[in-house]
Amino acid sequence: MGLTTKQELFVSAYCSNGFNATQAAIEAGYSENCAASIGGENLQKPEIIEEIDKYKLKVKQRHGITIESLLKELEEAREVALSAETPQSSAAIAATMGKAKLTGLDKHIVEVSGPEGSAIQIQELSRKDFKELLKKIEEKDDC
Repeated sequence: MGLTTKQELFVSAYCSNGFNATQAAIEAGYSENCAASIGGENLQKPEIIEEIDKYKLKVKQRHGITIESLLKELEEAREVALSAETPQSSAAIAATMGKAKLTGLDKHIVEVSGPEGSAIQIQELSRKDFKELLKKIEEKDDC
């Protein structure tokens, strides 16, 4: 099923305005009062997401943009920032963080595991069971 005219206008506006869904909804002719919610709803629709992805792919191909080319560019900017007469540490950090973001390494990852890397067993306790367990723990506590 194809997009409606308003949805096509939304995709076009969204891709040309820096990916602002609310503004795109307004530009596509939706009411300003509900543009934010409609913009959000549109970004949940698979057919609209597919059109946006097609647009992004065309831009990447047209301009020869790859993750590798962006990483190279950011590394060059980082090196220039650090080798300047007065090193620009904030610019170097921004370039490093840009590289981390592109590669997905900017996420805070916390891995929790049980003994020897095993899975942690999760058990639901009633309030009564919890109080009994807490009492046993407190009785064992030597401090």
